[in-house]
Amino acid sequence: MKFARILLANLLRKKARLFFTIGSFATALFLFAFLGVVHSAFSVDSAVVKADRLVVVNRTSWFNPTPLSYKNKILQIPGVTSITHFTWFAGVYRDEKDFFPQFVIDPTALRQVYPEFLIPEDQWQAFLNDRQGAIVGIETARRFHWKIGDRIPIMAPQYAVGTWEFNLVGIYHGELPQTDQTQFWFRWDYFNEKVPPEFKGQVGWYILRISDPSDAPRISKAIDQQFLNSPHETKTDSESVFAADMVKQFGNIRFLIISIGVVVFITLLLVTGNTMAIAIRERTRELAVFKAVGFSDLAVLLLVLAESLLIALIGAALGLLFAFLAMAPLATSLSGLLSGLVLSPRILLFGLFLALLVGLLSGLIPGIIAMRMRIVTAMRRV
Repeated sequence: MKFARILLANLLRKKARLFFTIGSFATALFLFAFLGVVHSAFSVDSAVVKADRLVVVNRTSWFNPTPLSYKNKILQIPGVTSITHFTWFAGVYRDEKDFFPQFVIDPTALRQVYPEFLIPEDQWQAFLNDRQGAIVGIETARRFHWKIGDRIPIMAPQYAVGTWEFNLVGIYHGELPQTDQTQFWFRWDYFNEKVPPEFKGQVGWYILRISDPSDAPRISKAIDQQFLNSPHETKTDSESVFAADMVKQFGNIRFLIISIGVVVFITLLLVTGNTMAIAIRERTRELAVFKAVGFSDLAVLLLVLAESLLIALIGAALGLLFAFLAMAPLATSLSGLLSGLVLSPRILLFGLFLALLVGLLSGLIPGIIAMRMRIVTAMRRV
């Protein structure tokens, strides 16, 4: 506490410089948090992806369909406990800018395969009893101010059917913050009934659960071997591999984010280090007086480091706070293009650690210079 007044006086000596240095930390940490959240949204989160789920897609591309007849054949393979299927719908609600993911689903085993999707029982039963029923994630429902009982029109030009009408009978929530809560589901039997003949009897991909995750290689091989040399050969992978392949469609997101993060870190280190070096140079004679009246070399070093770390801590706290407040508007502005935009405690703690590391490194060299400074030499400087 005896250094508190000295530390405060040093910080407030150049208020404009203090403001811009803290601002640089806040901006850098805001950018870091933003990149971390986007990276998490594109990454395969082990808390969401399950080791006991496999995904079966058309070998040529997951955009190409797979026959519905494969369902019972896959279910008969030993080790497979339940199976469901999804089909990408790609409809348009009001305008193309109002994007949200839409899937044609098989309701028979959806909740067994995806227990993390939480749906009230009465709403699920209403979905099973209504061929035109639809269920939507809470985030999309809030975005469009939908409520149970609303009639939702969605255009589907790729199927040449015109406008599809759905009855909103349910709203699901995610078990975890990272769970996608933006999806729109409707029943496959209603879809199969309305689409042209060339689309009937086909699904997008299968998702299945297995009794033993360690048995996944054998089951995957058995599924693909069964449909080998058929008109629709399959490729079976774990859910994590499937999710990673989908992310690759956007390019090397990980490399891009890491590159930007490294540039931000180096730039922040150079800016802060230069600021601290200038501050120490301006106080050379003052530090010499401190040493002359009995301050030890270690005390001088700690005083410089404390100043640098305090600036880093204040800037980091402001930047992470702004990032936390910006997450909800950011998710809304992306219009459902990215789900799971959550500023997790892991990102916050790592951002704080990174800021303190920069503060320590930027103050270390000027602090060592001040610690080794000879009193007589410093007092001669003008």
